[in-house]
Amino acid sequence: MRSAQLILPAMAALLFLLTGLSLTSGCNKALCASDVSKCLIQELCQCRPSDGNCSCCKDCMLCLGNLWEECCDCVGMCNPKNYSDSPATSKSTVEELHRPIPSLFRALTEGDAPINMMVVSFPVAEEFTHHENLVSFLESLNSRPQNVSVPGNSIHTSIDPHEKMCTVVYFDDCVSIRQCKQYCESMGGSKYRWFHNACCQCIGPECLDYGSKAVKCLNCLF
Repeated sequence: MRSAQLILPAMAALLFLLTGLSLTSGCNKALCASDVSKCLIQELCQCRPSDGNCSCCKDCMLCLGNLWEECCDCVGMCNPKNYSDSPATSKSTVEELHRPIPSLFRALTEGDAPINMMVVSFPVAEEFTHHENLVSFLESLNSRPQNVSVPGNSIHTSIDPHEKMCTVVYFDDCVSIRQCKQYCESMGGSKYRWFHNACCQCIGPECLDYGSKAVKCLNCLF
């Protein structure tokens, strides 16, 4: 009975705050709603830096984790983003996966595409035009970065790019960056590319770089 008395006020507050998300033009609700809800239920993002109160800022940042940059405006922690100046589809985060299974990836992408996925193949040479606007968040493990930013003048000279096709997989629906990494690992992918509109691309073993910069998730295009 007591637990119900505690839960009801929390849910009421959550509904009020989530309703407020629709009033924040910069909030990416498709990407942020789930994680923001979790942090609000735990009451980790209740303070307001704009009012001079940042007592919960660190806890809120830790709760949102990798989504802090994209979702801090949804909880009133930072200024609303102007996506017209820099659309989410023009930025992406990339990371190499350390235990790829090429045979698994090829088996899953041959023939008809699995449900809720799109398989796309293109000449490897096209990858070298896809360096623009890559954004990475760096995490250290044994003093080695897991995520990498690729410079626009990166050059590959050891392999003829015309010999192979690069195969990538897009998931139809929006997913978080953590889900994107997990899904691509479960498919045996070599790398993943997560667009900041929450579109996920898994990159196959024949790709020499980070796949395509084109957003092709059917239900997650904007």
